[in-house]
Amino acid sequence: MRWDAQALNAQAVDAEALNAETPRTGTQAPDGQTAPLPAPALLPLAGLVRSVTTPEFAGVTFHEVTAKSVLNKVAAGSRMPFEWTINPYRGCSHACVYCFARKTHTYLDFDAGLDFDSQVVVKVNAAEVLRRELAKPSWQRHQVALGTNTDPYQRAEGRYQLMPGIIRALADSGTPLSILTKGTLLARDIPLLKHAATQVPVGVGISLAMTDEQLSEAVEPGTPGPRARLKLISRLREAGLPCGVMAMPILPWLSDSDEALDSLFGSLAAAGATGVSAGALYLKPGTREWFMQWIAREHPQLAGKYRRLYGGGSYASKEYRAWLAGRVRFFKARHGFIGSTGFSHEDIDQDPRDEEARYPAGSLPGSARIRHGRGTAGSGDHSGTGESAAEPVAAQPTLF
Repeated sequence: MRWDAQALNAQAVDAEALNAETPRTGTQAPDGQTAPLPAPALLPLAGLVRSVTTPEFAGVTFHEVTAKSVLNKVAAGSRMPFEWTINPYRGCSHACVYCFARKTHTYLDFDAGLDFDSQVVVKVNAAEVLRRELAKPSWQRHQVALGTNTDPYQRAEGRYQLMPGIIRALADSGTPLSILTKGTLLARDIPLLKHAATQVPVGVGISLAMTDEQLSEAVEPGTPGPRARLKLISRLREAGLPCGVMAMPILPWLSDSDEALDSLFGSLAAAGATGVSAGALYLKPGTREWFMQWIAREHPQLAGKYRRLYGGGSYASKEYRAWLAGRVRFFKARHGFIGSTGFSHEDIDQDPRDEEARYPAGSLPGSARIRHGRGTAGSGDHSGTGESAAEPVAAQPTLF
């Protein structure tokens, strides 16, 4: 069982039990060797109170800091559909080899590889500081997004329990909020989110891009598995909460086959997801180096293909993205996700950064709560879409 799958049990809310769980595997270095114990923090970290290691979180060091501010203004000109974010944690023990946020750890004088996975900065006073910031007359009650950089329901949340205070502070102030996570610890806070939704608009998003448990364990070893996340989606929908799914990243040659995509979108439909966005792996600097080392070790036959597919940039080739968009459209239609937008549904000629700003229905406050089609929790429409899903002829590109 992955470390926090038991949080899906309606009675599994005991913090000590959650803390006692362990991840599926130990973090490995790209060369396949077991990672050494993390090096001491490269101090000073601003506001550092103490650094903590515990047997319950073997291999992870928590750096507890007191923050002066927790509301982050999104940079001017950003394509993101929100203006403010909160990240109660920096670094992430989910250890996803493809995580786009890895480079942000270098701003703290940690590296983007093993340090990102094992050196976790915890803003222990996040809820207290947030309440002060939200009480300022200047606060305009714009939507606040959580989970945009590192996961707010990673393993550390079982120890520090910062999210309940953050959710309450936002809801009590009249501030709409959204959460994006891979962590099934979110199940602990479903009653709180239901209450918050009576006060402010709430969006919930789950990140899930594959149903292959073995592949998931290899590329995202610290996360709950696909089955556990599918159960979480169902729990959220049964509770009357929206739940959009970020089906990213689709991994070329690993999770982009017709069988993999059919399984993914079929499972999401059966779980009742309100919308899905899907798109190819994004390899920005910091992430690119770490992921390419992993590919070279685990799938050496693909290393050259990945180098050609991505060239010197962060995005897969236009040809590949166009091919993937067609397959995503077909399988979304097959499983009833008609009319929902997603990364791969954007005009392929546009700046691919615009694709990243498209969030699935349900994941943002005020977005559509119910998709139409079969298998939707909370929807009475099981008659299909009326659209033809005749399969287009689309061979996978072989020119890279």
